[in-house]
Amino acid sequence: MLNLFDWLSGSTLAQALIASPTLYMFVNAAHIISIGILIGAIIPLDLRLLGFFRHVPLDVIGPFLSRAAMIGSLLAIAFGVVLFTVRAKEYAGNPAFITKMVLLGLGITNALLFRTIAPWRHTSTDDSASPLVRPMAGLSLVIWIAAVIAGRWIGFV
Repeated sequence: MLNLFDWLSGSTLAQALIASPTLYMFVNAAHIISIGILIGAIIPLDLRLLGFFRHVPLDVIGPFLSRAAMIGSLLAIAFGVVLFTVRAKEYAGNPAFITKMVLLGLGITNALLFRTIAPWRHTSTDDSASPLVRPMAGLSLVIWIAAVIAGRWIGFV
């Protein structure tokens, strides 16, 4: 595994980011913007599923916010992988990074389960949600906010 981390850190991509603080800054900004898209979609969707903003039709905002969250997560992962190459070995041993990756995995798993086991699309605007919808929405809020906190923690460990 260490050879993989050495290879990643020595890759052309990693070296380009190291050599160009401007390029690194733009990739880092893209990662942060992507996280903003993800969190900016997840929080209102989860809050709506928890019963807040009942006047807003779930069938109107749900599909849009769900897609926005998916796009934000895919972009955040892509830019995160690029940033990881710069200090792969250090990040792989960083407890905050490991925590963030575990939370990312939990968040994605919860979202996939949410779409299959407790499909929110069948939740009507009168909030007659399946028994799994609210706990999964609450768990989603906790996981994604914790992932952002763990991400910020990386630089301090």
